[in-house]
Amino acid sequence: GICTIRGIQMTTRKKLGNIKGISEAKVDKIKEASQKLCDHGFLTALEYSEKRRQCFRISTGSEELDKLLGGECGALSRLLLLCYFKGGIESMAITEVFGEFRTGKTQLSHTLCGLHSNHSKWPS
Repeated sequence: GICTIRGIQMTTRKKLGNIKGISEAKVDKIKEASQKLCDHGFLTALEYSEKRRQCFRISTGSEELDKLLGGECGALSRLLLLCYFKGGIESMAITEVFGEFRTGKTQLSHTLCGLHSNHSKWPS
């Protein structure tokens, strides 16, 4: 059975309508109420595309490292319209840098802080 609000959200209108005693009007009310109670962040592809357009990338100061971090747009990215920006560290995301000691992790973070301490030039 359906025991949670999330269960209601994940169940199709047709399946809810097949439950004895629930009309289409009641299904609409139930779906609307479940959406008001708990929005789990379901996004349409268009909404997600708009959200991705707000992202920007922060250059590391090295073109080659920027390319490794996603600066090159492949054919699939162009086809899916995912390539809005050049390479670098992506905003609105968590980027983890790891490796052996003495490989430049701290140097990279110090460089990023120095290069981008004047954040008035960042996109808004």
